Amino acid sequence: MLPFQSISFTAVEPGKRVLILGAVHGNELAGMHGIRRVVAEIEGGALEIARGSVTFVPITNPMAYALKRRIGDRNLNRNLAPTETPTEFEDHIANWLCPLMAKHEVLLDLHSFQAQGQAFVMVGPETNNGPLEPTIHGDVERDWALRLGVNRAVDGWLSTYAVGVAERITRAAKLSPTGEKRHDLHPKYGVGTTEYMRTTGGAALTLECGQHNDPNGPEVAYRAIRNTLALFGVTNDTPPPPAKNVEGLHLGTVIDKFDKADAFARGWQSFDALKAGDVIGTRANGEVVRAPHDGYIVFPNAVAEANHEWFYLAEATDRFSVSR
Repeated sequence: MLPFQSISFTAVEPGKRVLILGAVHGNELAGMHGIRRVVAEIEGGALEIARGSVTFVPITNPMAYALKRRIGDRNLNRNLAPTETPTEFEDHIANWLCPLMAKHEVLLDLHSFQAQGQAFVMVGPETNNGPLEPTIHGDVERDWALRLGVNRAVDGWLSTYAVGVAERITRAAKLSPTGEKRHDLHPKYGVGTTEYMRTTGGAALTLECGQHNDPNGPEVAYRAIRNTLALFGVTNDTPPPPAKNVEGLHLGTVIDKFDKADAFARGWQSFDALKAGDVIGTRANGEVVRAPHDGYIVFPNAVAEANHEWFYLAEATDRFSVSR
């Protein structure tokens, strides 16, 4: 198994401390390829680190990568936090990764997804001091998202998860009155790399570079890394202007599979439009699952396990409009 590896470059001049992650999920390799391309440019002298520092982690989950699958023992990007009693491999990653994140100010986490669809960026909440996900970087993340090089931005992740976890707790109590221990019933289950980074006071984005096997994924990752380093002044590249036609969507609902035999009505892709009443799928017990309102389907996962996320529902938001 590969060891944990980070590659750091520090300039003489002070500046932002940026962290770039790849392969948090072991079968999502676009970020790894983009990172290795940028590292080669830095080491070869084609790209100068002019201010601050940048740290790259090409393979964040070496067990999952070695196994050529999404997870090792469990999903690293859920319930992420250090622990004094590590039992699963991802616990050991968290004990290494979380302190590394805390040493940085900016995090870009590079992913890909199962279904077909175009690349998009996941953004944190607007600036707030609420109990769920307080942040002072709402505007920073919004402006950064508009410069990554993609045309779609999505927010609302953790607030959606809070509702989803509450529903899981209710359902689990009915199905397992003895209280079987499950990670996905933890109040912090929705916390992954970017959510943890915000708890340290940093700014963070997750870039979904497209479908896992999209040949353009590594280029999407590479361009996002270069744009991020330029925007935060780490390199002397000219930052790109904000994109003018970014589609903004707000996640509002997560729907779990109840049974592995739950099935979609068709081969959904992320961001397929829905009208209220459209048939999305059918439960193993024959219950028809319909869209509760107009919107979009996000992260449809036909091969999801029972009691895991099946799909999300989103609605349009004007948060990412340049004229806002």
